[in-house]
Amino acid sequence: MTTKIYLAIVALIYLALAIWCTADSGTTSEKVGFELKGGSGQSEFVAVYGGLEFGMALIFLMPLVWNDSTRFALMACLLIHGSLVIFRTIGYFTFSDIGSFTHRLAAGEWVIFIISVVIWFMQKQSTVDG
Repeated sequence: MTTKIYLAIVALIYLALAIWCTADSGTTSEKVGFELKGGSGQSEFVAVYGGLEFGMALIFLMPLVWNDSTRFALMACLLIHGSLVIFRTIGYFTFSDIGSFTHRLAAGEWVIFIISVVIWFMQKQSTVDG
């Protein structure tokens, strides 16, 4: 049950981000350093950020609907955030002048990744012990 609650919290975070990126793409893109050029830029930002974050939220909410999807959703959370952490770290070593909002996003990605790893290994251990 703890895993489902955790995934639901992560899902709500991504649902809020999806709504924010879609409803106020100008502000959210500016916060992360994007310049949206015309309708194409706005459409791309809304599709990739709004759509992808909404899709992630749906994956993380799956265990509330299908009990047997908890392990899949947790693995997806772990893989997605592990990838974000790796590529964000590459960005930190490659680019300079990274803004404070990006630092907050990075911190959130690290926290979600670390908690996902801990839950994954706790579940794995309880399976081995059980």
